[in-house]
Formats: sequence, C-alpha cells, structure tokens
Amino acid sequence: MMELKTAAEIEKMRTTGAFIAELLDALTSRAKVGVNVLDLEDHARGMIAARGAESCYWDYAPSFGSGPFRNVTCLSVNDACLHGLPRDHVLADSDVLSVDIAVSIDGWVADAARTVIVGTPRPEDARLIATTEAALDAAIAAARPGNRLGDVSHAIGRVAEAAGYTVNLQFGGHGLGHTMHEDPHVPNNGRPGRGLKLVPGMTFALEPWLCATTDRIVFDDDGWTIRSADGSRTSHSEHTVAITDDGARVLTLPR
Repeated sequence: MMELKTAAEIEKMRTTGAFIAELLDALTSRAKVGVNVLDLEDHARGMIAARGAESCYWDYAPSFGSGPFRNVTCLSVNDACLHGLPRDHVLADSDVLSVDIAVSIDGWVADAARTVIVGTPRPEDARLIATTEAALDAAIAAARPGNRLGDVSHAIGRVAEAAGYTVNLQFGGHGLGHTMHEDPHVPNNGRPGRGLKLVPGMTFALEPWLCATTDRIVFDDDGWTIRSADGSRTSHSEHTVAITDDGARVLTLPR
C-alpha cells in the first residue's frame, strides 16, 4: 500500500528536494579534471551536516549490497552506472560522472541523480546523457492522475529504445516518503495502461539509467558499484515527483 501525502507533507518533501538540488549543483560544479572523487563525498558530508539533514545512504544495507554503506553519495564514473562507492579516483578529461543523493529532513525524504561530463565532452556520451534526461522528462509528463504506472515506465522505455538503447529492468524508480525506498517499484520500461492507477498524493523517485551498448550489468568486488557488463559508459537521471491534480510536481528542482 502507498501512503498518500497531503499538500503540507509534499511541501516538506519539497524542502528536502530543494536541498538535494543544492547538493547536486555544488558537487557537479566541483567535478573538474584533477578533482578526487573522495573530495566530492567529503564536501557532501559537510553540506548535509551543516543543514542538519540525514543521509539515507549511511548504514543502508539492502539484500543486493555488501553493507552497510558508509557514505552519503553514490558517485559512479564512466562504466559505473549505479550505487558507485566513492573511491580514490582523480577525475580525468572526458570522464562521465553520475551523482546520486538521497537525504531526509524532518522525517521526509527526497532522492535525485544527475550525470555530467568532466572537461571535454565526447559526442556519444553527450547523446547518452541527453537521452536519459529526455526519458526522465517523458516519465514526468506521463505521471499524472488517471494514468497508470505502466504509462510512466513505457514513456521511459519508448525514449530509450527510439534512441537505440536497451533497458535494464533490474533496478528502477520507486516510491518514497518517510523512507528512501517504498512501494511500488517503477521499472524503466513497461506496458501502457497497466499497473497502479496514479492519484494525487503519490510520490515517486523516477530514475532512468542507461548503458551505451548493453543492458547487462556486473557488480564490483566492493559489493556495491554496478557497472555495464561490456565496459560501455553509462548515464543516470532522477527526480522526486509528487502526483497532483495538475500533473507531476518535481520536488528536486532548485528553488
């Protein structure tokens, strides 16, 4: 069962989401050639502590991970697509970096991710990121009352497949509110007109992610970092949205 949020509760999630937007802006602006990934993790820790927020990642221990996770960010570089464990890596020219963050403020969670190119962009990487962002935009447009969850999933898959990418269904979006991961799971492809009917008060993290030339994944020995199975580069875009009478309200935009 999903817990429907009131307008006041959605506004609290919006407060959290606006702070996540600040975090993403700060970290992606610091992601330059010569910067160590661990410095980005340290900066995020400082911002979260100063705000009085709580990381949803710290001590996170799902069944698929080698937990507990003892960081406040997921920082995935190049062929790492999800759950990138921050590590001692100095960013190089043309690296692709995905930053994924979830925090709680006053008991309300928001979750978002952004992928950027460090230094000189490679056209194929820029296209991959643009497609992922377009898939997220399509999902948000489909997240309106009366539609079904399958319409949201189908919107993501349609954009990805039209651009020539294949979609992995093992990891996707999810409900959230008081905790980071709540029902339901939101696959990144699906059948329109199927699944849960969307009503005002529902809140979701929608998160298309793509690998350039495969839909298969492998896990690093660290038990967390997920990579494309063929070493191709990856992209991840995510927003927290609330279903309202007027459609989807994106809660993780800057104020």
